[in-house]
Amino acid sequence: MRTQSLRILISSARKFVNMGALSRLWNLMKNFHAADISSLMNHLVFREKRILFNVLFEKDKEKTGEVLSELDSEDAAQILKELQLEQISELFQIIPPDDVAPILDLLPDDMKESILAAMEEKPSEDVKELLLYEEETAGRIMSPDFYALDQKTNVSDAITAMQLEADVESAFYLYAIDEQNRLVGVVSLRQLLFAPPNTPLKNIMTKDVISVHPETDQEQVARNVADYNFVAIPVVDSEDKLIGVVTVDDVIDVIDKEATEDIYKMASLDTTDRIQDSPLKSMKKRLPFLMFSLLTASLAPFVVHYFEDTIKAFVTLAVFMPLVAALGGIAGNQTIAIVVREIAIGQADWISARKALLKEMLVGIGNGIIIGLILATISYLLMKNPYLGFILGLAIIANLFVAALLGTIIPLFLKLLRLDPALGSVNLLTMCTDTIGLLSFLGLGTLFLSKLI
Repeated sequence: MRTQSLRILISSARKFVNMGALSRLWNLMKNFHAADISSLMNHLVFREKRILFNVLFEKDKEKTGEVLSELDSEDAAQILKELQLEQISELFQIIPPDDVAPILDLLPDDMKESILAAMEEKPSEDVKELLLYEEETAGRIMSPDFYALDQKTNVSDAITAMQLEADVESAFYLYAIDEQNRLVGVVSLRQLLFAPPNTPLKNIMTKDVISVHPETDQEQVARNVADYNFVAIPVVDSEDKLIGVVTVDDVIDVIDKEATEDIYKMASLDTTDRIQDSPLKSMKKRLPFLMFSLLTASLAPFVVHYFEDTIKAFVTLAVFMPLVAALGGIAGNQTIAIVVREIAIGQADWISARKALLKEMLVGIGNGIIIGLILATISYLLMKNPYLGFILGLAIIANLFVAALLGTIIPLFLKLLRLDPALGSVNLLTMCTDTIGLLSFLGLGTLFLSKLI
């Protein structure tokens, strides 16, 4: 939806909610796609979300289920807590099990058990199966509905079987299995439609099937789908038996979620922080990260205090101190952004880091020399002191080199410790670049103090 249209929709929806004009609210919403309504709800406060959701549920339960599938799991769970048990159960029987599981997992345990008991047997069992797997794995996001037939089935019978089968979410491929239900091949719908009717599936299927296990991390699943241009990827157990399929729409959600998480973490933010949250709620989420930042930033003032006499003797050094620290932080953040991205897509690890480290060090030295020379020239023109320019330029070169070095090492080291490379990298880097930058600048200033005064 275009930004202008969304803005008008938000304004109109809010007006109808506050007026209590619920019929007009429904008339406004009924022709919009579920994804558009979901985008709208992301811009509303909770009270407005709840009222809109209740109107949708009353008028069109199928559409409400589609909207529920499009919402963030946290928002969906928060809204469902306000509904009756029967209403929740009815909605959960409409939407796919792989969309139900992450929402249900955020609800209180007693509520979760009551909902599962109230649901019909098949969808309830499917959801229970998905909840057995860890969060952010293929097992948690897979769909248990797929087309699978014996490899000896001919094309004509396969097409008939698919037509008689109920609609499934992953109607992209037909999977061929053997007598033990093991995955042995895959047939695209295009192959199926253009093959002679009496041809057995085993004669047209692709035997080299790319699959994942239910324990596979969802990021790896997303990489496989992207690398091989799949619209779905099968999930098999330890015996190669087909147990589910991860579809491209779920993969897109994973990519979006993981990218958002990395951006939030690199900015020291809670991933659930939203612009619609109250000031107090956002304060509670952000304060712990700010306290950590305060801790990591507290080393630089000690360095400055140690060189207090040098600064008093030549106050001009204080003018250029922020430049040295800031440039190191910016250069380091550039390196971290690149390295974290490479780690996220599986292109960088500790073992293969030598090439990346050498490249970033050369970039740091090269940029340091160029920027150092520029600042040295500027400082000389302003202060008419060649030694100040020499000190400033050398400190910039040293700090940008250190920024590139640590910007590469810190994320890789956190990954080695099985920690999220995006979380804490920026804070640790800032601590190092501020400290080392000021230490080198003020240390050189002390060493050449007699030439500066």
